[in-house]
Amino acid sequence: MEGHSNAITWRKASFSGADGGSGDCVEVSQAGDGAVLVLDTKDRAGTSRFTGTPPAEWRAFVAGVHNGEFELDRSGRLP
Repeated sequence: MEGHSNAITWRKASFSGADGGSGDCVEVSQAGDGAVLVLDTKDRAGTSRFTGTPPAEWRAFVAGVHNGEFELDRSGRLP
């Protein structure tokens, strides 16, 4: 998959800032087979630059974010 990363159009998280901020952000794209690709910009030189996620799993993850399933408690941990 790494060899194809240059041909993919990535969407950067809106909270990363116009200039990319510190470079610590997440970018997403979609592969031709529908898989959602997630890129960790901190690891651009690494071997696991991005992962592919089936669309149904991505939708479940996004729904969990919207429903607050990943909110941290006062100690900074997942409840």
